[in-house]
Amino acid sequence: MSVSLSRRLMLTAGLAALLAAPAWAASPRKAPLSAQDRADIARAEAYLNAITTLKARFVQFSPNGAQVEGTAYFSRPGKMRLQYDPPSPVLVVADGTFLIVHDSELGEPSYIPLNSTPAGILVRENVQLDGKDVTVTRIGRRPGVLEVSMVESDDPGQGEITLVFSDRPFALRQWRVVDAQGQTTVVSLFDAQAGIALDKTLFEFKDPNFTKLKLRDG
Repeated sequence: MSVSLSRRLMLTAGLAALLAAPAWAASPRKAPLSAQDRADIARAEAYLNAITTLKARFVQFSPNGAQVEGTAYFSRPGKMRLQYDPPSPVLVVADGTFLIVHDSELGEPSYIPLNSTPAGILVRENVQLDGKDVTVTRIGRRPGVLEVSMVESDDPGQGEITLVFSDRPFALRQWRVVDAQGQTTVVSLFDAQAGIALDKTLFEFKDPNFTKLKLRDG
């Protein structure tokens, strides 16, 4: 395996919560949700649905101990951007239709239908954490923290994503994902700014290979 491919696999591991997560034997919930569970889910949904734009720094902790940082941008519905700090070559953009993963060292971007990825949960127009296509598997509570874990209703083996919220103020602080080997990757948000103006070009992806091709043929 080449060095650049190894790097891409390591960095994109933290994006598993936003991409189609590798197969993992997650189980749908067996116990019905309590009244408190439903109240907490409703609180999380209300918070996410109230977000129009969000900018935050993030730090990613991979299972192998690697740590990288970057800036995340969200514009609902349908738009997001994860910009890793240099020297990382990885960029992720959701343009409303596709989730595009581009590694400038590998060259060829990957286009994944946004609605087929867990990323759609965070940026869809009407967020429902326990709806027709998503099932809450468990609710975790500890002082000042609420955790909501989910799987895809029709295919729970695809993977599990956990959203972690702080209580005061109530805000999304982290997401976690478990991979095929049961290893956990954590992406934590900090210095978040909500409701700010974001340049729409942040959510546009221009394939540099296509641009180079046009220049060469022009």
